Amino acid sequence: MPTMQVFAGNPALSEGEIRSTTSTVRASLLRLSGWLETHDYEGYDTFDGLNARFVRFLTFEQPMLRIVLQQGVRRFPLNLRPILGVRPSRSTKGMGFLAAGFIRLHGLTGEAVWAERARAALQWLVANVSPGYAGACWGNHFDYQSRSGFERKLSPSVVWTSHIGHVFLDAHDHFGDALYLDTAVSACEHILHDLGADEQDEARCINYFPDSNHHVHNANTLGASLLARTYAHTRNQEYRDLARRAMLYTARSQHADGSWDYGAEPNLRWVDNFHTAYVLDCFKHYSESTGDTQFDSAMMRGYEYWKSVFFCNDGAPRYYNNKMRPLDIQCSSQAIDTLVYFNDLDPDNLPLAVRVAQWTIRQMQDRTGYFYYRCYPAGIVNRTPTLHWGQATMFSALAALLSLLVREGPGSIQLCD
Repeated sequence: MPTMQVFAGNPALSEGEIRSTTSTVRASLLRLSGWLETHDYEGYDTFDGLNARFVRFLTFEQPMLRIVLQQGVRRFPLNLRPILGVRPSRSTKGMGFLAAGFIRLHGLTGEAVWAERARAALQWLVANVSPGYAGACWGNHFDYQSRSGFERKLSPSVVWTSHIGHVFLDAHDHFGDALYLDTAVSACEHILHDLGADEQDEARCINYFPDSNHHVHNANTLGASLLARTYAHTRNQEYRDLARRAMLYTARSQHADGSWDYGAEPNLRWVDNFHTAYVLDCFKHYSESTGDTQFDSAMMRGYEYWKSVFFCNDGAPRYYNNKMRPLDIQCSSQAIDTLVYFNDLDPDNLPLAVRVAQWTIRQMQDRTGYFYYRCYPAGIVNRTPTLHWGQATMFSALAALLSLLVREGPGSIQLCD
């Protein structure tokens, strides 16, 4: 892996700043953990509008009307879900991110409660796989209408499956339980045999859904990163080969400035913060897992672009490369997580990770502990308590940041009294 420090000039944090930030992040995590426990790890999802049982019939199951309902619920600045009949619930992706956070906190503190919660979340995920496929896979708990097609509830997504598969690898690495590795292997079998990949000469683009072949870079690389990381445990050459070909597809699609479009189709050509961060994480997973460094230069060009374009001086994360609003909780959480993951290559990035976390805690955490969904212009804030899109991703990201801060400063920490 290359060793480089980009954007040197970020002043290092003093010992006092590290201790103060550690205290802030610890308190934020505990407030969030309390909220999650109180709500039994249930919340809304940004795209759950089609679960509106009181008004769904008004769509007449027409794609455009489904989009109107789904996006109307998502974008309205107030939470319409209670009056439309959308109930809070657990989600597979949310439970995956929570399990990742629990594992991180157990590794940091050694406190048994986090191991217990991690194992419970993983057990729930095993019990809630999408049925009828060649391997373990996960999808939404609601119908979903996109610009590219319609997906039924429980239809597996490579994004969900790959994120969750990574968590099972985390669990295997942390707990040493072979059953967790078996689940990750099963997820790879799903990617190979149920999803398929579109051929582009030597390159491949892994499909997003089993019945959809639109080309989305974060979906493609997430699938590849899980295959690569599982290859590091199993030495299954089929996993490594598809992973390399998929990373090649996205590497070839990088723009000269280092950016990637969300997808290849004309209606998918935008550049945003957190999907770019997903792609960066995946290139790093691939390189570390396979020892193949051919994409490292593309990764670091992308990282430099992402870090220079998507953040304001106060730490507020921009959503798009060409406009700031909306300020979205997913941009905050994934930015923190990716900055922590790249800290070994860019040790000067800790102050930026801290600024993003401090801004988010200050501007988007409710006094009850959960994080708001979005901040719009004119001071309008959507306070909907989304689960995976806010609470679970922030929990995991803050756990990662706390672990890095403790390594840099106090050396040890307790969360439970």
